[in-house]
Amino acid sequence: MANSTGVIQNFHAHVYYDPVTRETAARVRDALAERFTVELGRWRDEPVGPHPQSMYQVKFAPAEFGNLVPWLMLNHAGLAVLIHPSTDDEVGDHTHRALWLGEKLELNIEFLRQFVAKTQRGPSV
Repeated sequence: MANSTGVIQNFHAHVYYDPVTRETAARVRDALAERFTVELGRWRDEPVGPHPQSMYQVKFAPAEFGNLVPWLMLNHAGLAVLIHPSTDDEVGDHTHRALWLGEKLELNIEFLRQFVAKTQRGPSV
């Protein structure tokens, strides 16, 4: 596992949904975009990477954390939300440095380990 340099480049909030809660997730997404300076990722209607179900990502600067996260704590509408920093340690960012709102989902951490190992090896010749 890589060691973090202690520098948080940004934060990600992953808002999870299913077909029944997609409309609720859309309302949360719209409210985040209206209230905060965020970069919204695309809708992922099926599991991708380490994420076990449909989700979208919300990227935000460390300066937004103190306003955005408390708002999300009160307004996540029962959806599972993973909040984590972005450092140089993908595995640590998604595990022991992560916060959960609502249900804590089981991430595919092995996917992240393999992704990190691949990127550290560099391109094949």
